[in-house]
Amino acid sequence: MTAYVIAVLDTTSTPTPHPDVLTYMERVQATFTPYGGRFLVHGKPGEWVEGEPLGGVVMVEFPDLAAAHAWYASPAYQEILPLRTDHLPGDVVFLEGVPEGYDAARTAARMRAAAH
Repeated sequence: MTAYVIAVLDTTSTPTPHPDVLTYMERVQATFTPYGGRFLVHGKPGEWVEGEPLGGVVMVEFPDLAAAHAWYASPAYQEILPLRTDHLPGDVVFLEGVPEGYDAARTAARMRAAAH
């Protein structure tokens, strides 16, 4: 099942990126391409309709969670990761997508039934 890696990065604390962050950006795509990853969103500030703006959003799609975890743990990614984390803090989450035909109403019904 498709998986997503979403990062919300603190792009508000410095007006221009550190040179290491630019090096990270130049090299990061090559690290996830072998695992079937691709950018869906890259560095967009977003249009926050609820809550406070948190920073730039990055979203990468992978074929499944195993591929996402393999990418993150890969020597190629671990080598460049400090280039970003040392200068651009943020939060990263791995999420598994929903299956084809997913229906939130059915999920709510199961949750209601389980609560009784």
